Amino acid sequence: MVKFAWYPAEDDHKHYKKSPKNKTAKLRKSIAPGTVLILLAGRFRGRRVVFLKQLPSGLLLVTGPYKVNGVPLKRVNQAYTLSTSTKVDIKGVDASKINDALFKKDAKAHKAGENKFFADSAKKSTTSEERKTAQKGVDAAILKNIKESKEPLLRKYLGSRFSLANNDKVHELHF
Repeated sequence: MVKFAWYPAEDDHKHYKKSPKNKTAKLRKSIAPGTVLILLAGRFRGRRVVFLKQLPSGLLLVTGPYKVNGVPLKRVNQAYTLSTSTKVDIKGVDASKINDALFKKDAKAHKAGENKFFADSAKKSTTSEERKTAQKGVDAAILKNIKESKEPLLRKYLGSRFSLANNDKVHELHF
């Protein structure tokens, strides 16, 4: 006599353990305030930036400084960065007032439609005054520290771009 296993006609609902929401990402050990990071994706890929702090959303707050390489205050996912051994002193930098709300865009600007597409006077998106003052305050302190640094080529290093050539062996590179 053959025994048959019994299977339900409909699949049972599986109760999966839900992960907690609003959990910030754990910061990599190689990233600390003042560490120079290389951006790997996006508009500023290949640029070297200075890490300031981790925001409540888990994203990293970085800046170029803007006068050195054109990278503004920016939020970046740490998965798209490469950390280097170079450090910049960030004493005097006040990034405590900078949070995720500073980077929010207008909800009205996202509405797309036929009228917006054919509009003659398309409204250009501009950077808020609050963001500009935050940029100036952060960059002034970092530029002062770069100038006082014992590394003579630190400003040029931050201004240069990172790229790989055909014969570069990535596993042998030290950043």
